[in-house]
Amino acid sequence: MSNTSTFGIKAFGAFIPRLRLDRAAIAKAHSWAFPSMRGKGEKAICSWDEDAITLGVEAARDCLGNHQDQIRKVTFSSTTAPFADFQNSGIIAAAMNLDQRTGCVDAGGSTRAGLNSLINDLENASEQDQLVIASDRRRAKPASSAEMRYGSGAAAMLVGQGDLIASFLGGEHLAIPFMDHYRMSGQPYDYYGEERWIRDEGVVKLVPATIKALLERSGIEAEAVAYFGLSGAPKGSDKIVAKKLGIDFANLLPDFQENVGDTGTAHPLLQLAAAFERATPGDIIVVAAFGSGCDVAVFRKESSNRKPERGLAGTLKDRIPETSYLKMLSFDGELNIDWGPRAEVDTKASFPQQYRAADQILSFTGGKCDSCSAVQFPSTTNCVECGTPDTQKPFQLANDNAKVATYSADWLQYYPAPPLYVGLVQFNAGARVLMEIVDVGEQELDVGTPLRMVFRIKANDNLRNYRRYFWKATPAKA
Repeated sequence: MSNTSTFGIKAFGAFIPRLRLDRAAIAKAHSWAFPSMRGKGEKAICSWDEDAITLGVEAARDCLGNHQDQIRKVTFSSTTAPFADFQNSGIIAAAMNLDQRTGCVDAGGSTRAGLNSLINDLENASEQDQLVIASDRRRAKPASSAEMRYGSGAAAMLVGQGDLIASFLGGEHLAIPFMDHYRMSGQPYDYYGEERWIRDEGVVKLVPATIKALLERSGIEAEAVAYFGLSGAPKGSDKIVAKKLGIDFANLLPDFQENVGDTGTAHPLLQLAAAFERATPGDIIVVAAFGSGCDVAVFRKESSNRKPERGLAGTLKDRIPETSYLKMLSFDGELNIDWGPRAEVDTKASFPQQYRAADQILSFTGGKCDSCSAVQFPSTTNCVECGTPDTQKPFQLANDNAKVATYSADWLQYYPAPPLYVGLVQFNAGARVLMEIVDVGEQELDVGTPLRMVFRIKANDNLRNYRRYFWKATPAKA
């Protein structure tokens, strides 16, 4: 691979769920059985209405912002995608209001899928941009080491040519049946081999050799690497690999273990985001993902000034501390709470209704009157202001700023994360919509509080194993 590639990363984005659970709460909950268990730092956990799709949408929005990029393809990489036989990337493309002719691809099968997909799209790049999203909502067996280690998150990279944040210098793949961990189809938990076996026979022998081969092919000395990140390996493996290659420990990218956790497919792309936020033009960046083999990519930081909406630093800062271990279990479906008769409702979705209102439901598109410029949601035949018929033009509210007009906290109605906050949301464009307000921390909500829109699960149909999505409001903290 030539190191004069004109293709690379044009934009990047990241998203970490706001809820951050203190690992000490996990250790305390299991102390009756495992008194020696210790928990340091915190991990990012999803609320009941977040999954790999919603995390991916938020990362993609952070990446693209208000730029109207002409995207040819969307690749969604995840080992925890909600649908096995329904295109997850298609939902993301609809939520992003992309052209319906955009190619959509789902990738999985390994936590390397995120970096693997990014390398493949860079190696097969064209004049039209491609969006690569890696996202996982990771679930672990209670009291397992994975429960302490896993976190949730997503990252997105816009691949193309032109004004680049980082140019792509090459990629290397190694596929080998080394069993470090696995999860059978239909099973909820991963199974891991012994850590020493994974580190000594897998990581130490496979990763340095793969990186060395790529650096030699790219004509780059290990001493020239300014930033290096390794994901999918036991904690501390990045230092072992760096030492074998001759990379300074000061050049290691964060492993996010203290404040997020292992985010699976998203992890190497989040490390790339960390490098992009720190690097200066000319810096060489190497990221590697381990798991039944290895994927490695090398980049050179370029001079583009394009920045994400909030970026990795912003989403890490935007957090709500959490100490309830039972809340995490409930959100993950591990705790079957008796919510009482109010929870006994049928949430069956109407497929025809969802299809006919897809633009309103998934991309949050209302209408703007050609006659009086009033914005409304939902769009109707007659304008709600002037009454003129057939004047509505599509107007997307997902990226419009808003604030709280009124709100209430409902403790009586069934809601998986009580209380249910609902209120009138006043958009800057003029629309006023009754909406759910989610991820509300202490003293975060009042009349006039700035809000932003987030794509979330609207309802879970547990009888038919289906879920519906819609947009909700959340306090705009960062």
